[in-house]
Amino acid sequence: MSGRDPRAPGWSRLLGRGLLTLAAVAFLTVFLLLPLATVFVEALRQGMGAFFASIGQDEARSAIALTLLVAAIAVPLNLVFGIAAAWVMARFEFRGKALLGAFIDLPFSVSPVVSGLVYVLLFGAQGWFGPWLESHGIGIIFAVPGLVLATMFITLPFVARELIPLMQAQGNEEEEAARVLGASGWQMFFRVTLPNIRWALLYGVLLCNARAMGEFGAVSVVSGHIRGLTTTIPLEVEMRYNEYDYVGAFAVASLLALLALLTLVVKSLLEWRYGGELALHAPGGR
Repeated sequence: MSGRDPRAPGWSRLLGRGLLTLAAVAFLTVFLLLPLATVFVEALRQGMGAFFASIGQDEARSAIALTLLVAAIAVPLNLVFGIAAAWVMARFEFRGKALLGAFIDLPFSVSPVVSGLVYVLLFGAQGWFGPWLESHGIGIIFAVPGLVLATMFITLPFVARELIPLMQAQGNEEEEAARVLGASGWQMFFRVTLPNIRWALLYGVLLCNARAMGEFGAVSVVSGHIRGLTTTIPLEVEMRYNEYDYVGAFAVASLLALLALLTLVVKSLLEWRYGGELALHAPGGR
């Protein structure tokens, strides 16, 4: 009888594992790392002076400020909606629940361009509510409110879809116990529900924020491309590229890439620092 452990991986298994790992690394390198590195290489092609001159222009600074403003409005609103939607989906049974879930997922399946056109149809000069809005001096399309609405639509599912499966898996036993002990609704939420969902909530906010800052299609339709007023960072990149200002386009694009990388770093640091708590509050970890 052989003394070899039958559970030990054979050479064929090790070779297969190595080939799969190599294929995954090669795929990520070709389709992710190289394009990302190209953005920074092109941005710095003419040196740091040209790079800082490009991002220091009034149009670039205006695009950065507008992008941060839109995200600062859209993300908290979707945070509130995501918590409310997750609470309803996880804690109640009612007719039309599946339809509500489908509506939450709708922005995942609808083209961003189509969603932007819907807002133009509703609030544009020739839209359903456009003449009334114009007569009252209210600007939606080709203004900041239109950018916020389009961004909110695109980023609507992110927080909710992080919370719904977690809250369904956790159940409501602790909340019912708090209710029996006399806790009010707000006390139950802040002392029981929120601590249990805070990491999923934070993940959803990070993803929502990254998507909000990088949105192009819907924002492009409702912005009107008014430079210095309604151009976000992605729109500024497109406009500079179309003007053959390649260094400027890649310089501004590198800022967007840095914001995405910062989001990834924050997410990774949280996983590393609070890995035990993340596992504890994950479905099946309690």
